[in-house]
Amino acid sequence: MSTDFFQGYKGRGLEILKKYNVRVWGQAEVMTSRGTFKGTILPRAENDDDFHIVMKIVTGYNVGIDIHTITDMKEVGYKKANYKIPEKDFPYSENLPSVKLLGTGGTIASRLDYRTGAVIPAFSPGELYGAVPELADICNLTTEKVFAVFSENMGPDQYKQLAIRIGKEIENGIEGIVIGHGTDTLHHTAAALSFMVQNSPIPIILVGSQRSSDRPSSDAALNLIHANYAAGHGDIAEVMVCMFGPTSDEYGFLHRGTRVRKMHSSYRSTFRTIGDTPLATVKRGEIKHIKPIYNHRRKDRNVLIQPYFSEKVTMVYYYPHMKADILDSLIDNGYEGIIIVGTGLGHVNKELYPALERAKEKGVHVYMTLQTIWGYVHMFVYDTGRDMMAKGVIPAGNMLPEVAFVKLGWALGMVEHDEEINGTPFSKEEKHQRVKELMLKSVNDEITEREPYNGYLVYQGGVDEVEEFVRKFRK
Repeated sequence: MSTDFFQGYKGRGLEILKKYNVRVWGQAEVMTSRGTFKGTILPRAENDDDFHIVMKIVTGYNVGIDIHTITDMKEVGYKKANYKIPEKDFPYSENLPSVKLLGTGGTIASRLDYRTGAVIPAFSPGELYGAVPELADICNLTTEKVFAVFSENMGPDQYKQLAIRIGKEIENGIEGIVIGHGTDTLHHTAAALSFMVQNSPIPIILVGSQRSSDRPSSDAALNLIHANYAAGHGDIAEVMVCMFGPTSDEYGFLHRGTRVRKMHSSYRSTFRTIGDTPLATVKRGEIKHIKPIYNHRRKDRNVLIQPYFSEKVTMVYYYPHMKADILDSLIDNGYEGIIIVGTGLGHVNKELYPALERAKEKGVHVYMTLQTIWGYVHMFVYDTGRDMMAKGVIPAGNMLPEVAFVKLGWALGMVEHDEEINGTPFSKEEKHQRVKELMLKSVNDEITEREPYNGYLVYQGGVDEVEEFVRKFRK
């Protein structure tokens, strides 16, 4: 039998397929010591091991079957799968708003190439319509691939390009913008755009998916539907993140771009507003507002685009017995801004004091955030905090560490831009004061006056009242 029938299989896996005369894409019954499995034999990625057979079972999920457990195999049918995403002309309706989808390389609508393990993205309007036809009832969608990178490779260059692109789309009259983005650093980009794109007249919504479109539990289609509805029909004209609300598919959340964080590696409901409530929930044809105060949609085309960022900024997660040479190395390498993620109310050990003093002398901008995620930096409560403030460390309120990191890069970029315009550099003291003013002035609730009572909800399983609550939603 031709090797074309055994894509990606090698060694012992290849031997067992040949032994039972079963092909890749064959519908098969696999008898094992753990029971019988029925489904389609899938290709294997070229770098995978050689002792598993991969099958898509009838539920739509993929399972790996250890060849050592196989007692018999039988091919009962054959149909080679075509994983090309169907493409149809995206219909236009005069009654629907125009939405622009900007692509960054995220796989919001996609299929998996099982042979290589690569993801085949859907991106053109025709592909998206083929994958999610409901979009045609929501908006007139156009797309543009701004760049194609994995989300871990997003950074200042991409933030600035997106901000400039958004400004042009607003100027051209678009009514809503959706940004397809990988989920791992989606909240970093949301924060960056919140500072670089201010006073937007239209919704700007970042969206991703936790699970690829070939999985029955994929969140891709619903996230796209919710994001495009909010972008085209919603009244909240801010930078937001739109992802699943509960673990079910009842609704999505609209999170403010400066208060959102990815909280779980694989849950579809991974994104959560921290220290506050989400802006709204969204489902097909309905947006339910949670927060009464937000930036409203406007008909003008006025927006403030500030695409500036200094890359010499970093974030240091404090740990017990940390040595001063960690901070010294950053100072020696020319870093101009450091976000410390401290313990408790914003503390580090005394071993770091000499490095903090040196940072102050060198004009390095040092801000304190919290490992607790929720809550406020209070450095005036204990001697440790007061000592650090005397050494130049500035408390950053209840800014999330990632948001503070992004904002410090933006603030330094803004000041450097002002220096270029003026033609002369600021003194160390002037620069320090200008950066501080930008950092501590809240742009869009990255620092809030108080944390509402329902802005901190972390429950623990095992106790009666929590288990009773959970049973209502997890059947």
